[in-house]
Amino acid sequence: MTTYIKTTEGGLKVEVIGTAIYLDGKLEAETLIELIEHPNRAAILKAVPNATHVAGRLPLTLYEAGTAKAAIFRAKTEFDPSPKAVMERLRLAVIEKARLEGIE
Repeated sequence: MTTYIKTTEGGLKVEVIGTAIYLDGKLEAETLIELIEHPNRAAILKAVPNATHVAGRLPLTLYEAGTAKAAIFRAKTEFDPSPKAVMERLRLAVIEKARLEGIE
């Protein structure tokens, strides 16, 4: 499932594909970070005054971030019972558990 978010000033398409954010078809980020939590928020706000979130290198407005979050949530809650999808969910769960335990 693909959800269009915006087109950058350079003409690149920002989309949510599955549970990640892609820039021109290449993986950009798997999570959204609120601008308040970003270490370089002053420079981001100077360049994009209405940004509220960041996805990798992409500043997003509140509306764009909300659209992206909703698309990611939909992708995470959809259930595909195929063996390949079950294995992928299991793989991602193991990676997330290891990350939470501090194993990189």
